[in-house]
Amino acid sequence: MTDFVTALGLVLVIEGAFYAMAPTVAKTLMRQGIAASDSLLRGCGLIALAIGVAVVWLARN
Repeated sequence: MTDFVTALGLVLVIEGAFYAMAPTVAKTLMRQGIAASDSLLRGCGLIALAIGVAVVWLARN
């Protein structure tokens, strides 16, 4: 459970830093995300999920 809370905290740190340093870019990316099709967003999400699992697996082994 400690690892999960740590990972969640790191996600918040990275996203918070992005929004704080580049709010205009964040707004532009959000507009593009809203305009994108569901299938494109789903595909990108699955790719990100697979990369994340691979990174965690490599870091743990």
